[in-house]
Amino acid sequence: MAATGLLALIDDITSILDDIALLTRVAAKKTSGVIGDDLALNADQVTGMSADRELPVVWAVAKGALLNKVILVPTALLISAFVPALVQPLLMIGGVFLCFEGFEKVWSAVFPSEDADADADQSPADPIAFEKARVRGAIRTDFILSAEIVVIALGTMSTQPILFQVLALSAVGIGVTALVYGLVAGLVRLDDIGLRWLKGDRSATTKRRLGVWILRGTPYLMRGLSIAGTTAMFLVGGSIVLHGIPALHHPLELLHDWAAAVGAWLPGIASTVADGIAGIAIGGVIAGLVHLAAKAKRPNAVDAPGRS
Repeated sequence: MAATGLLALIDDITSILDDIALLTRVAAKKTSGVIGDDLALNADQVTGMSADRELPVVWAVAKGALLNKVILVPTALLISAFVPALVQPLLMIGGVFLCFEGFEKVWSAVFPSEDADADADQSPADPIAFEKARVRGAIRTDFILSAEIVVIALGTMSTQPILFQVLALSAVGIGVTALVYGLVAGLVRLDDIGLRWLKGDRSATTKRRLGVWILRGTPYLMRGLSIAGTTAMFLVGGSIVLHGIPALHHPLELLHDWAAAVGAWLPGIASTVADGIAGIAIGGVIAGLVHLAAKAKRPNAVDAPGRS
């Protein structure tokens, strides 16, 4: 009897862990856009640091990011436990903000402001103050992105038992932090690895070629990460908003049925395109409203819907 009871307990624990793993995978998939953007932004924050300070800066930001999760995860769980009606509105706000941030990034890249160019050309007069400012800015950015990740992840598991939510959301928080800052630490050292291989033993031709490829490819990798993260922000944000508005459910179902009638492969593409178009449109509208509000406060402001 004791052995049977122990096996039953082990089976229950395994079942719970499987459920938590499934919830974690679903949440990670839904938050992939923000995670990609978080990765690109944090890697960009280290740009301009001396090589010997890159990893200490990444570690300092990672500790701040972990503290952000310690604050955000319990707050989200309390909301889910005591005010569950707030989860969906918060999810919608997070989706809209994702669209806005994505549109703002695209606009700033296509139409860079003179202030941004001036800031980029400035070299840090005080390296210590510059480093501390970068760390503080990165932690603030991480707080915003972490809040979006936590809210989106919570939205995928809001109907689950509270124990499942606690364990899955904690796993997402710890996993995202480890993944993002582990990859950032690797990315910021890629150019150093490439340079070391290039300057290494001249007889090691293959290694020196790899060094050249790494040095040439790292900027494109960083740019690709940024593009992928921004694209995913539109897709995830647009999907959240479209599926969060009941009036849009019927048109989406009609689109899905029409696409399925054309080909089994088309519904996924149609849904992705719809999410992307919605994300860009929502981001453009919100950015325009933010610009108009800023212009109303400062009539002589430059005509651009990015941050003022």
